[in-house]
Amino acid sequence: MTTIHPGELAVPAVRTLAPYVPGKPISELERELGISNIVKLASNENPFGPSPLALRALQDALQDVWLYPDGSGHELKKALAAILGVGTEQLTLGNGSNDVLVLLAEAFLRPQDEAVYSQYCFAVYPIAVQATGARRIEVPAYPRSAVMPLGHDLDAMLRAITPRTRLVFIANPNNPTGTWVDAGRLKEFIAAVPRTALVVLDEAYFEYARPQGCEDGVEWLEEFPNLVVVRTFSKAYGLAGVRVGYAVSHPEVADILNRVRQPFNVSSVALAGAEAALRDPDHVTRSVAETLAQRDVLRAGLESLGIDVIPSAGNFLLAYFGPNAMDVFDGLLRRGVIVRPVANYGLSEYLRITVGTADQNQRVLEALAAILGRSRP
Repeated sequence: MTTIHPGELAVPAVRTLAPYVPGKPISELERELGISNIVKLASNENPFGPSPLALRALQDALQDVWLYPDGSGHELKKALAAILGVGTEQLTLGNGSNDVLVLLAEAFLRPQDEAVYSQYCFAVYPIAVQATGARRIEVPAYPRSAVMPLGHDLDAMLRAITPRTRLVFIANPNNPTGTWVDAGRLKEFIAAVPRTALVVLDEAYFEYARPQGCEDGVEWLEEFPNLVVVRTFSKAYGLAGVRVGYAVSHPEVADILNRVRQPFNVSSVALAGAEAALRDPDHVTRSVAETLAQRDVLRAGLESLGIDVIPSAGNFLLAYFGPNAMDVFDGLLRRGVIVRPVANYGLSEYLRITVGTADQNQRVLEALAAILGRSRP
C-alpha cells in the first residue's frame, strides 16, 4: 500500500508556496539573546501609536467580547463612507489590508488567469496569486541606476498585460522599496489598462505619501470602474496589532468581495478602535508630520555614514549595505535593534529600516556607526 503523507493532499500551488516572513518580534529577540531595551524598526509600525480616542474605544469594546462582532461592520463603514465620499456599498472590510488582497485573488483568479505585479513588490501579491493556481507575471523593476531606483516600470507592466490578465497590483508607495509613481503618470497607466482586468492600487502608506505627489485613488473610482483602492489602519493610524483594513471599489466588485469575505473577519475590538481613530484626524496629522521629519533625519544620518538610501514616500527607508547586509543585521540585533532583511524580496544587499522616534533613530545610527567602524559627523 502506497504511503500518502497528509501534506501531499494539498493542491500543488499551495504545496510549493513560500510563506510570508514577518519582521522579527521583540519577544523572540529577548528569548534568543537575553537582552532588553529593544528597539523594533522592522515592520513599518507607527512608533507614535494610536489616538487616545482609539485606545479608549478598544478598552471599552472588551466589555462585549463575548458577543460576535457586527459582521457587516456597519458603524465603521458608515464613518469611512462619510470621510471618503463613497457609498457603504463600495466598501469591503478586512482583517488588515492583507486579508483584502487575498480576497481579491480568491474572487477574481482561476488557474487559467494571470496577475501582473512589479519585481520587489509586497510579498503578499505573489503569495495570494500562487495560492489560486493562477499564473504570476513579475515585471522587472527599474534598475538601481534609474531616477526612481527599483521602482515600478509602468510601461513594461502595461506591455505584460494580456487578455488573460485579471489583476494588476500596484503599491504606491511600494513596500519594501519606498518608491512611488506620481499621480499623473499613474492615472495614465490605469486609463490604459483594459477593463477586463482590475487594477489593485495598494495605498497602505497613503497618508505618508501625499506630500510627495502621490494620488488619492478614491477620487478616481467613478472614472475607472475596474479600480480597487486598498488601505489600512495599521500604519498611520497605529492599529497594526488589531488588524483592520479595507477596499474601496465599484459596488459590483465590493459585492463579490463581500460574498467571499468571512462574516466575522474583523473583530469587535478592531471595529471600535478603527471607527474611533477616524474621529481624531489631528492625531494622524501630527504623527505623519513627525514621521516625515524624522525620515529626513534618518536619511541624512545614514548618508553621513556612507550608506546609500533609496528614495522613499513611506515611513521607512531601504538602505544598501552590500554583500555584508546580513552581518550588519546580526550586529544590530546584538545591540538590541531590529530592522528588516529583505533577501526574500530579492534584495539581499539591503536592509529596510522603519522610521522611529528621534531617540530610536539615533539608536540605530549609533549602532550602525559602531558596526561599520565609522564616526558620525
